[in-house]
Amino acid sequence: MFVVTGRMYRSVRRYLADAGLTDLVVCYQGAVVADPESGEFLRHEPIPLELAREAIAAVEAAGFGLNCYVDDELYVASATPEARRYAEFQHIPIHTVGPLLEWLDEPPTKLVTIGEPRLLDDLEVRLKAAFGGRLFIAKSLPYFLELASPDVTKGSGMEFVAKSLGLARERIVAFGDGENDIELLEWAGYGVAVANAHDRVLALADFVCPPVTEEGVAQVVEAFLKRA
Repeated sequence: MFVVTGRMYRSVRRYLADAGLTDLVVCYQGAVVADPESGEFLRHEPIPLELAREAIAAVEAAGFGLNCYVDDELYVASATPEARRYAEFQHIPIHTVGPLLEWLDEPPTKLVTIGEPRLLDDLEVRLKAAFGGRLFIAKSLPYFLELASPDVTKGSGMEFVAKSLGLARERIVAFGDGENDIELLEWAGYGVAVANAHDRVLALADFVCPPVTEEGVAQVVEAFLKRA
């Protein structure tokens, strides 16, 4: 079983350890594929530096702050309440560095802006219009808008894992609920949406399982294992 997440590697590794999972893990929306046993990044697709700087300028001009991820660390211009809540939610330290455009001198793995869902919906539309296919732009949660390299999606991350291990795409079952899971479910041989998923995820899924409150993913996994 493979974990495919938007979280940074240092945030997810303790959950992998608690669950006893040692398979490759896809992090940062697919920008990183890491080996939990060695900690090595087998794939790392950061945002090109000048493109990242352009995106930072656009987001800040719209009145939003940003989380900036470099070398699996979280950096912010100032420790706002939103940034602190995010760091607490992810159980990670936060580094305050002042103006990001003055500080950033290497390609970041990803950028995240935090805000009210409706405001982020509007920002998402504007950023997609401005950057077209130059950036991957999607919400991971209603109040998190994520920016990554244009070649990055959860689907491309899982494709890297499949090719590395010689796994057939047709035999891979993927689960998702958020907008950032769309490419993963499109890529997989069989896509399962959780009942409370984003409307776009529900529309493309091959099957809809019960919601998180009913442990729907576990129900489907157990059913597949019984058939194996």
